[in-house]
Amino acid sequence: MSEIRKAFDHGKAFIAFVTCGDPDLETTGRVVRAMAENGADLIELGIPFSDPTAEGPVIMDADKRALDGGVTTDDIFAFTKEIRKTVTVPMVYMTYANVVFHYGAEEFCSRASDAGVSGIILPDVPFEEKAEFESVCDRYGLDLISMVAPTSEDRISKIASEAKGFVYIVSSLGVTGTRSSITTDIGPMVELIRRSTEIPCAVGFGISNPEQCQRMASVSDGAIVGSAIVRIVAQHGKDSAGPVGEFVRSMKDSIRGL
Repeated sequence: MSEIRKAFDHGKAFIAFVTCGDPDLETTGRVVRAMAENGADLIELGIPFSDPTAEGPVIMDADKRALDGGVTTDDIFAFTKEIRKTVTVPMVYMTYANVVFHYGAEEFCSRASDAGVSGIILPDVPFEEKAEFESVCDRYGLDLISMVAPTSEDRISKIASEAKGFVYIVSSLGVTGTRSSITTDIGPMVELIRRSTEIPCAVGFGISNPEQCQRMASVSDGAIVGSAIVRIVAQHGKDSAGPVGEFVRSMKDSIRGL
């Protein structure tokens, strides 16, 4: 079984995102440990990029803070390898195609695998262009996570049929960021996915409170939260591990027993 699949083998999964290096890697380490200790089933480690086109202002600002602080991709590989010695929750990287291209896809995937992550999310790589990355990911045992959006429509079944790890369902059009309400009817998207694959699917983009988390996880296999966590980090800085841990616990508690 894929390490990512294990995140879903004991009920609905809560997937937490954090930008590495915001405000520094020492803080990111404490935040990751707090996430794991408070129920996160899978952790997305964001590798900051100067032009994160899928991100709203909250994560864009976090990327800028991290890059201004001098964090590099090499730093993040070393950080991940170190934290994997004590945190066993599966992890994936979320970044952009240019980061991988700039580093070299072969070397990037080799270092990612060696660091202990189980997959990569590249939101700017469309399904039709994934083969170039997926073939390299496969060589290093990494799942290239597929994303589907409300606009994917007829392509959802095809994307799902070739998906690995889990299917990332984008709940709303636009970029990442908290939303007061999520109006997309996720159920039909999940139904199409489940007709095409047995791998789990989780909903992200816009989830910011336990009620939304519960509603999205009730129709899928889990919920993904990024901007709401990054906002807590922005607010509390180096002291953010405690507040993030409390937030993660409240989100995970909202989906227990579903």
